[in-house]
Amino acid sequence: MFSFIGSLIIGGLVGLVAKWIFPGREPGGVIVTILLGIAGSVVATWLGSALGFYRYGEGAGFIGSVIGALLILWIYKLATRPRV
Repeated sequence: MFSFIGSLIIGGLVGLVAKWIFPGREPGGVIVTILLGIAGSVVATWLGSALGFYRYGEGAGFIGSVIGALLILWIYKLATRPRV
């Protein structure tokens, strides 16, 4: 139970930092920010494991999670930009 609540808190902080670094007008409020942070942590853990930075069972740290969230934001912006 505490790890779930801790994940929500860290996910929210990671999402806020990622939105602060990568400013723009994305829709969504607190829930989307938390989900962005959690997804960033998952992406960073998966990518770090695939590249050999983390061993089995290790998770990405705060900075890795922010980088993962920034990667998700960048892909989102590429996918939703207006086409000419």
